[in-house]
Amino acid sequence: MALLPWRKGIVTKIDDHTHNTRRFWIQVPELEKFDFVPGQFVTLDLPIHEKPNKRWRSYSIASWPDDSNTFELLIVLAQGGLGTSYLFDFKNISVGSELTLRGPQGVFTLPEKLDKDLFLICTGTGIAPFRSMVNYIKLKKISFKNIHLVFGCRKKEDLLYYEELKKLELELPGFHYHPTLSREHWDGHYGYVHPIYMDLCKNRQEALFFLCGWKHMIDEAKKHITEMGYDKKSIHLELYG
Repeated sequence: MALLPWRKGIVTKIDDHTHNTRRFWIQVPELEKFDFVPGQFVTLDLPIHEKPNKRWRSYSIASWPDDSNTFELLIVLAQGGLGTSYLFDFKNISVGSELTLRGPQGVFTLPEKLDKDLFLICTGTGIAPFRSMVNYIKLKKISFKNIHLVFGCRKKEDLLYYEELKKLELELPGFHYHPTLSREHWDGHYGYVHPIYMDLCKNRQEALFFLCGWKHMIDEAKKHITEMGYDKKSIHLELYG
């Protein structure tokens, strides 16, 4: 498959979402519609190195296709990260700034038929593609059995899209949102993501598992899911970092 061309994007809005994450809305002026499949990503070419492949940073699209030429990225400031340090510096990127981007790309997308329980398991900004998927399902009134979004982070201050997803849970029958905190007790789940989906799968119902986040979480989840008796083919993953 031929590579997509590099295009110009314009930053139209920036919002500090949590203490260390920022939302960027990017418009692609040359296109009437920036079309993509929920779960796909874009690659930014940032002026942070002389070698092209050391300038490229890929981020999942956090918004969903809405027939416009604008999309949203959710980015966490990585300690010592050249790419995110550049993006988070208002001297470099502010409303009106230009970015060079390529995309959409990627095959971390839902099957056409959602006839099994769907487990979307993520940590940190790994929630971005799942937010895109679930909102698109609601928008397009796509039929599904059950969707369980299991999201892990450290503290309440790290919860991403919390109010939006709580509201979506009320509006979309069959969608279940399971946030869990590993470093702070609260009125919700405490601990890591694994006990949540393992308990939900104790009857070994037919299921698909989509994993997005840091390698350690994904490796552990793959181990648990296969030990529960699910085939490796039922696991789809997108690795961060």
